[in-house]
Amino acid sequence: MAAGSSEQQARELEQLEPLVQARTRELEALATYLQSLAEKEKAELSRNLHDELGGLLTAAKMDLSWLQGRVGEPALQQRLQQLGAALDEAMDVKRRVVEQLRPSLLEHFGLQTAVRAYVESVSGKAGLGCELTISAEEEVPRDVAIALFRVVQEGLSNIIRHAEARQIRLLFARDAQDYLLRLTDDGRGMQLEAQPLPQAHGLASLRHRVRALGGALSVQSEPGVGTALQVRIPRARQAQ
Repeated sequence: MAAGSSEQQARELEQLEPLVQARTRELEALATYLQSLAEKEKAELSRNLHDELGGLLTAAKMDLSWLQGRVGEPALQQRLQQLGAALDEAMDVKRRVVEQLRPSLLEHFGLQTAVRAYVESVSGKAGLGCELTISAEEEVPRDVAIALFRVVQEGLSNIIRHAEARQIRLLFARDAQDYLLRLTDDGRGMQLEAQPLPQAHGLASLRHRVRALGGALSVQSEPGVGTALQVRIPRARQAQ
């Protein structure tokens, strides 16, 4: 009876395996579609904020300037100056949100310039030393550029929030086969199998994004020795 039961279980598992593989492919395809949709929605929202909200704020600043030239009462001038400062702050918030949604440097000048500017800016604000080695000069395909930039965003955000690092190093290069991105820090490191859920989910999302482009993402970390995040995406796939 035990042998027969084992054979039956083996047959059932064999029959289930194609179904599991098919469902896994469906879920991966759905995740890829949702990521692509999210990027399109971010781009549309970024354009709307830049064009519509930016236009409204600019018009408000022009009207304010007109009023300031015609109001002589000191108390009113002071209130108008306060309003001007609030509008300036609103324009700065709009600019930062737009840059987070779809960096203008990425759109107009490519991945290398966008990554350099982003890492230097964010590291400076966080008090991190940064060492950048960006040797790939060719234009990177759009989908690869977006994926790699999101990896840098998520990786640097995790370093600032969790690593307690003092220094980061970023390498972007290419060889005959791949684009290579490597982000390392000298922080406290972590046990990879014991990551908090937000970090684990963030890495899973990045790993899927990279895998959809035929690439691979790996993380190396140990407590006390920092973390290294590495991505390889094949160039040949993009030339097809």
